[in-house]
Amino acid sequence: MKRLFILLAASSALIACNNAEETDASSGATWVSELNYDGEDHFYGMRQLTDGGDNAEAYFSFDGTMLTFQSNAEKWGNECDQIYAFNWDTDTILEEEPQMISNGLGRTTCAYFLPGDTTILYASTFTGDSACPAVPERGEGGAYVWPIYEDFDIYVSDLEGNLIDTLISGPGYDAEATVSPDGKHIVFTSTRSGDLELYVCDIDGSNIKQVTTGLGYDGGAFFSPDSKKLVFRSSRPQTEEEISKYKGLLEQGLVEPTNMEIYTCNIDGSDLKQITSLGQANWAPYYHPSGDKIVFSSNHHSERGFPFNLFMIDADGTNLQQISFDKAFDSFPMFSPDGKKLVFASNRNNGGGRATNLFIVDWQE
Repeated sequence: MKRLFILLAASSALIACNNAEETDASSGATWVSELNYDGEDHFYGMRQLTDGGDNAEAYFSFDGTMLTFQSNAEKWGNECDQIYAFNWDTDTILEEEPQMISNGLGRTTCAYFLPGDTTILYASTFTGDSACPAVPERGEGGAYVWPIYEDFDIYVSDLEGNLIDTLISGPGYDAEATVSPDGKHIVFTSTRSGDLELYVCDIDGSNIKQVTTGLGYDGGAFFSPDSKKLVFRSSRPQTEEEISKYKGLLEQGLVEPTNMEIYTCNIDGSDLKQITSLGQANWAPYYHPSGDKIVFSSNHHSERGFPFNLFMIDADGTNLQQISFDKAFDSFPMFSPDGKKLVFASNRNNGGGRATNLFIVDWQE
């Protein structure tokens, strides 16, 4: 569910960083002098992990040594997003294609390591159609829309790219799955109720329970460090006009994600709280290692819909702080299990082009 936001950001006139580059001989990662922008005081030792295409939604393994991500990089023969995994500290994926985890068919999204770090779940459309599904055109008045492909189901693959199991399937959209830190549960978004709601199930895909019930898109959920709460993005239409528009788009398999706020709740759906009321698009939230703060991407400070930057807010909705200052697009933050690293996707250092790449930093409080 990230591609259209990246295209929106990339379509703007980008202001690139023109900095000296060098490559670490041990890892092949690009180090760029002064890659951080002014004000990015939480970032230290930034490394660029990919180069070219749209690369995003990078998530750590349980032991913190690997990342899984999705990419449409043409240099790897992709026509649309496929899932990859690599050791972020040693693999030289700037020069060599990493291990593909998906089967190269259909469109994929939202990969995540399962406990033990020998298998990865991801969503794919390949069972419905092996070809890349069409990207919808903008909606009424040029409105920016996300497709909700009904063929998305959730699968499990080993680290060599061998499909092992269909974990979650059913009528309609099943995707955006992530795993609890304690390894017991999975949260995902589904249209099985007729609306886009959150569901939680056991780690083997059984015992599926609905979490959210309010009308609107609920998705992109992650667990808190203690595995007891969820943080997610949501569009909750309120007026008759907003409700009618949301329902009409959903009937067409579309969502207009330009107005979303950050919410939290317990994993059973209780104690639902709206954390942000900033306006525009607030999304891609992830808990700070303390569990007391949330990092997310937002364009609420933007007049033209961009840039998107990373912000941090207390879990009670106070103390908003901007933590990244890119001129176009920063999103998909995730902390390593030990809380020492942050990985995210950005348009920085792309030479003024359209590429979105992965970056990893040491996190400083």
